[in-house]
Amino acid sequence: MRRPDGGAGVTTERVRRTGPVAEVRRPVVRLLAALAVVPLLRLAVARYAVPPDCPDRTACDGCAAPIGLDRPLPALGPAARCPACRARVGAAPAVVEVALLVAVAVPVLAGGVPAARLALAWWLLWAVPMTVVDAMAHRLPDRLTWPAAAGAWALLGVAALTGTGADPWIRATAAALALGGGFAATTLLLGRRGFGLGDAKLALGAGALLGWYGWPVLVAGLVLALLLAGATGVALLAARRVRWSGHLPFGPFLVLGTAATLVLVTV
Repeated sequence: MRRPDGGAGVTTERVRRTGPVAEVRRPVVRLLAALAVVPLLRLAVARYAVPPDCPDRTACDGCAAPIGLDRPLPALGPAARCPACRARVGAAPAVVEVALLVAVAVPVLAGGVPAARLALAWWLLWAVPMTVVDAMAHRLPDRLTWPAAAGAWALLGVAALTGTGADPWIRATAAALALGGGFAATTLLLGRRGFGLGDAKLALGAGALLGWYGWPVLVAGLVLALLLAGATGVALLAARRVRWSGHLPFGPFLVLGTAATLVLVTV
């Protein structure tokens, strides 16, 4: 179809075709970009999912074959097997991949300004290996908790500078210090019966993200995390998978409680 002035025009049919195709391609590109970081996340899990008093893992426990990004498959892929002896390396197959897909979906579903959602995405990207390591080895390494908290706090600062004002960022900073300090205080006062210092560092990022939206949101996120942990503990006790004296890592529940709360309050 030509324009009245004789120039070449774009038909409405062509517009209809290109619009939906572009919309379909965007999520696919984002998904492929997210899956591209799977080897990095699996390497972090394999390296840090060791007892606290052991050095970081750099090779297969069975045959001592090196583990690194220069040879990511199959050790750092979905198979999660050593290329030499086929022993399990790090997290079980599909665990990291599924956790990453959930982490990608949360900022998409959540509302808020783009910089605040980017802060959430940054924190959740680090939270994927943190939760898996905590579930496997009951530890939250500093090399994962500190970058997660610092990056989320800095990106929230960018959100404050680009339009929301300083009040939410000041509240987020106070909430991070309050939640992290509260967790650390339980460690000092209660020892092993309280939260660990790794949980306190993880709580810095969670507190900042929840506090950005208000103090009631911070309380709701903490309560939800405690409820999830309590319900899981009761279920494991009923199934005789743990004992009353057992220790249940709190990191995964804090991440789940934070993510679920932010989705519910910002949609």
